[in-house]
Amino acid sequence: MNNTIAVIGLSWGDEGKGKFVDYLAQKADIVVRYNGGNNAGHTIVANGVKYKFKLMPSGAPLEKEGVIANGCVVDPKVLLEEIENLKKLNKNIYLKLSSTAHVIFPFHRILDGLEEESKGNYAAGTTKRGIGPTYSDKAARWGLRVFDLINPEILKPKLEKLFKIKKELINIYDPSWSVNLDTIYEEYKNYGEQLKPYVIDSAYYLNKALDAGKNILFEAAQGSLLGIDHGYYPYGTSSNANALGISAGTGIPPKKINKIIGIVKAYTSRVGEGKFPTELFNDNADKIREQGHEYGTVTGRPRRVGWLDLFNIKYGIMINGVDKVIITLLDALEGINPIKICTTYELNGKKLESWPIQSEIIENCVPIYKTFEGWEAKSRDEWLNIAKKGYDALPEPMRIYIQSIKELLNTDIAMVSIGPDRRETIVLEDINF
Repeated sequence: MNNTIAVIGLSWGDEGKGKFVDYLAQKADIVVRYNGGNNAGHTIVANGVKYKFKLMPSGAPLEKEGVIANGCVVDPKVLLEEIENLKKLNKNIYLKLSSTAHVIFPFHRILDGLEEESKGNYAAGTTKRGIGPTYSDKAARWGLRVFDLINPEILKPKLEKLFKIKKELINIYDPSWSVNLDTIYEEYKNYGEQLKPYVIDSAYYLNKALDAGKNILFEAAQGSLLGIDHGYYPYGTSSNANALGISAGTGIPPKKINKIIGIVKAYTSRVGEGKFPTELFNDNADKIREQGHEYGTVTGRPRRVGWLDLFNIKYGIMINGVDKVIITLLDALEGINPIKICTTYELNGKKLESWPIQSEIIENCVPIYKTFEGWEAKSRDEWLNIAKKGYDALPEPMRIYIQSIKELLNTDIAMVSIGPDRRETIVLEDINF
């Protein structure tokens, strides 16, 4: 039996993955981030301290070994800032950085904004952190990788060629744009020197660790419905934000990936553009947003919120091969009555069998709901006390809501979360390596 667990968001991201990576990391030896870049933030509350990570694997507060694998794109400045912030909190840094992860440069960020603006109605609503253009260069096979970054004699000629291409492209949008290539080279040469001690051959390292019996926890960035191949294209991200991306993003074979845990938020939220069938625009939306602190970890922008959509969650369970689910942010629905769950979509008066991945179809769908009684608001101390007592202490309407999710998804629920702290977790079934 391979000692691996993957934590995957089953919707549009922001499901609370960071908390449960942190929770499960207590039993892990290594935590691996395998996709995305600093466009994806994970917030963790541990012992009263709030950590907001953009690149650092979420096992860092526990001083676990963290690997940023080859499927990621890395802004070295951001990563070094996160390392420095952890050092200020007196945390030991056990970071490993893949030599084949691709590097984000300033011109990627410029292009991200210019291209997004030019897309009009097809804009994805990106964070403009340069993620998409960096993945584009990776696919075009002229991107620069961490190995190039830590070898100045390799970096310079490759950067000169890439810079020339990017400058010509940027000047199509903005003829006046110009920066000094030598300035970028010196800046990134310095980043490479600082990051060199962390750099490894990640595929070899991880397979060797796994064969030696190490417990490895895989951490997805974003959510399944934002994935480049099996998400809501083009209104998503540029990597495979699901379990399908683990092998490509790490070099660990599929047959060595053991347990896949899906994270389901008690309602739905998302950032970016595109149709959101269960979106709310009323006082309930404002209340959920405030109670769930639905503001982006990376951008701070308010998230769009709506009722729980189990129709697209079922799709996420299917493509990820989910073993069990965890329900998060149940406390964020407190004081709202009634509460709704979307069970399917109708298109032209007919119920659909599965979530229609095409955005042009989803735009014309109508969500079909089941309605549930809500539960009363409680203080943080009251929720913490309930968590200590266990599942039976939850308000009855909440237990009915949870049971209905289990029945509608036909998937076991391992844990439920009623607050951001590690202690505000109720375990229904232990998840072990």
